[in-house]
Amino acid sequence: MPQIRRRSLATVAVSLGVCAAVVAGVTTTSGTAAAQTKDEPSIVGSAKLQRKPGDDVHFSIDAHGFADKARGTFDVSHRFGKEFDVRFKGRIDCLLTGGPVAVATGVVTDAQVKVAPGIPMPPAAELKGKRFGFTVLDGGKGGKKDRLGYSWAMDGLPVNSVGKCVSSAPFETLEKGDFTVQHWLPPRTGA
Repeated sequence: MPQIRRRSLATVAVSLGVCAAVVAGVTTTSGTAAAQTKDEPSIVGSAKLQRKPGDDVHFSIDAHGFADKARGTFDVSHRFGKEFDVRFKGRIDCLLTGGPVAVATGVVTDAQVKVAPGIPMPPAAELKGKRFGFTVLDGGKGGKKDRLGYSWAMDGLPVNSVGKCVSSAPFETLEKGDFTVQHWLPPRTGA
């Protein structure tokens, strides 16, 4: 019995030491994070995607809040030569974060579509009211390692709405710009 007690005491001592180290690390980290950020998730930034010359694609996202309580705006423009110019913007309706990755969705409130005859593209009126998704990987300061994805990646035409907080993997690289993702989740209750 004394031998078991020694092991138990040793185990407790090691466990307490590990817990103290973890708590100290969490306190330091959360103290620093709280001083630098708000108590809500966010994606803020804008960028030009890396494409061939003449193919200009820009995204701007300003999203704050958790899940379907999120708010903010997005703005997308894609110009290719003189014959293709599509722009749409809207309001954010969902945001979730996981470390340096965030997924947001928003509903289009305004759209402009100018395309040459024969290029399949829905008219601006068909874009309004649709929900599209955006995924950002924040690769650190300066945006050089940031990546972006969007829900219409596979169909090429942003005509179908997606569910709230649904998008593709962040497969696009940035030519210039920077996105900042602030990760935050509400405290969990119960266990």
